[in-house]
Amino acid sequence: MAESPMQGVFPILVTPFDDNSLIDEESLRKLIDFNIDSGVHGLGVALGSEVFKLSEAERVKVTRIVVDQVDKRVPVVINTGAAGTDLAVEYSVTAEENGADALMVMPPSFGPVPVAAVLEYFKSVSDAVGIPIFIQDTDASPVPAALARSIAEESENVRYIKVESLPTPAKVAAASAEAGDALTIFGGAGGSYFIEEMRRGSQGTMPFCTQSEEFVQVWDLFQSGDEEKARSVFESRILPLNRISVQSPGAHYHVHKEVLRQRGIIETAVVRGPDAPLDDLTRRELQGIIDELYG
Repeated sequence: MAESPMQGVFPILVTPFDDNSLIDEESLRKLIDFNIDSGVHGLGVALGSEVFKLSEAERVKVTRIVVDQVDKRVPVVINTGAAGTDLAVEYSVTAEENGADALMVMPPSFGPVPVAAVLEYFKSVSDAVGIPIFIQDTDASPVPAALARSIAEESENVRYIKVESLPTPAKVAAASAEAGDALTIFGGAGGSYFIEEMRRGSQGTMPFCTQSEEFVQVWDLFQSGDEEKARSVFESRILPLNRISVQSPGAHYHVHKEVLRQRGIIETAVVRGPDAPLDDLTRRELQGIIDELYG
């Protein structure tokens, strides 16, 4: 169902777990409806979903649940990058077979990979599927703008890039200048630079799924030309939570799940291990933000 170009707010779903660390299907379905009711333009399953902690069977289960609950109301993007080409192809074919509308693929990051191998990796995935592909650029596996363009030119289904390596606004600007006619550019990294990215050519963002209403509001205001109001909403509603989400490695998983739990959208805030729980001071700071925003 995904038609080019997709744009707007595509939150990355968390994967809710129960107290036994098993996938909580009921909470996941409720989370999906919460996001769609918030007006999002698409949904994703990716690193923010702890996809790297899911078994292959669980990947399929989550994809099927999301596709079923979304029921074609918005496009669904599934992360299928892997350390090996054959595995990325397998994940990608499986995601498409289970109803994904688009894929998001990060280059291999286990060790140094020659440019020619990166190009072949993306072409192999592209040739194996018939749906659009997002390149995922991250600090762990950055994709320079010139390389992104080369990937798009050699891989028919690569039509998007999610830019989230630092400095993100500068990277979005470079991607827009170098590959903007070949790729539609999205921002990421929790949406922390959403407005700066839109100024530089981004056509959307993939934040966490916790504040979807606020992100959609910022998108709508910016697109209507009211940048001042968009910035006001961003700074007062989104920035406080984003700041606390990056105070320690992995904190964002705990922060966003706890907010969703307290809002009554998911049942527990369980994060699969290994993880580093929030310290007491950060928990108190988070509670203050939750009380202020949603109390």
